[in-house]
Amino acid sequence: MNSNWMFELAQALAVAKSRQDVPAALKVLHEDMLLESPAFGTSARGLAENEMALSRFFASFPDYNVVLQGHAAGEDTLVCWGRVQMTMTGDRFGVVPNGKRADLPVFIQFAFRDDLIAHERFFFDLSELCAQSGVSTDAVRRKIFGDTTARQLAAE
Repeated sequence: MNSNWMFELAQALAVAKSRQDVPAALKVLHEDMLLESPAFGTSARGLAENEMALSRFFASFPDYNVVLQGHAAGEDTLVCWGRVQMTMTGDRFGVVPNGKRADLPVFIQFAFRDDLIAHERFFFDLSELCAQSGVSTDAVRRKIFGDTTARQLAAE
């Protein structure tokens, strides 16, 4: 697949997400799209799950904005890097954020199929998001992943 076309698709997705325009975002996604966000421990497969995941994400981060600053491409893979700005809102993560907009580095790995985005893996630093949002990373991680300390102690 042409690297320019891959970047155009990634840029179109970034613009749609920055406008919180879920229908526009879905237009560039393959029907079997897999969206992964390791920091949140989430994944969504298929257009219906991606629609729900994006809607839920934008409810928590209503001013989400991503700017792609660079990229590198392989045969059917693209990696982009840039900055993301977003304000944590609500109580989805079991904490009360300070209402300040976080500004974080981000990198995103994409794979493509049938001239559409088939896989997105979205990486950012959860601890930095929490620090800028005035919340405890440990509390957010417990809400997202459960009490891993108890499981870790039981495994030892």
